[in-house]
Amino acid sequence: MYIDFHTHANLAKKITVSLEVFKGKMQEAKESGLTALAITEHFNSKNIIDLYETLQKEFPYKGEYYEIEGMKVFCGLEIDVKETGHFLVIGSRDDILTIARLLLAHQKEENFLPVKDLIELLADFNVLKIGAHPLRESTPWEHHDSSVLKQFDAFDLNGKDLYTYGNEIEERVRTFASQYNVPVVGGSDTHHQLQYGSIINEFPECESIDELRSTIQKGDYETRISPCIDIKVKAANQVKKMIKQTITV
Repeated sequence: MYIDFHTHANLAKKITVSLEVFKGKMQEAKESGLTALAITEHFNSKNIIDLYETLQKEFPYKGEYYEIEGMKVFCGLEIDVKETGHFLVIGSRDDILTIARLLLAHQKEENFLPVKDLIELLADFNVLKIGAHPLRESTPWEHHDSSVLKQFDAFDLNGKDLYTYGNEIEERVRTFASQYNVPVVGGSDTHHQLQYGSIINEFPECESIDELRSTIQKGDYETRISPCIDIKVKAANQVKKMIKQTITV
């Protein structure tokens, strides 16, 4: 199974995806070499509830993933915390939809949950917890308490950060994660389909959150960075920027 743990259905929080465009993105993901991915859509995207309700209506659900265009699609959220930091949460469709609804009152920056309150909220759900782009200058995790950092199932080796900071970010992230005995998994941080395949994790076949967690804990996987990552991310960024400019004109 070739999986990406950090992807977005939407182009941006306010530029939401149609069902047909979403299906096309899944086809592109498959053509890029993926067989599975986690949609970790921003919890404060304007269509967040509709997105997951639409998936529930349109696609078959097996184990704890949707089967879409030949892809295993796991459900997730990317959640901002008050102290700064992005929290990837991956779980069953029912758990993710419930969490999204519980966070509706906390979507604005002034109402973001403190990280320990978020961890307490998530304790009622069987979710995979990943610290997104932990050393990104705008949203780092390194200022948080070790008690917070040790509870992650993994940290995110992020495709956008590999493009922005260069290959040295991989060693920095792995060194940071090792301080807390936390593994590292790859996530492209894709918003536009050109970015799929920039970083891929080779896993055994998994159908549930428990299987994903067990594989990560055992280290029974390999993370591969595409030799074309710079081209993929740069092209995706440029296209995204042009689309956003067109929409706001």
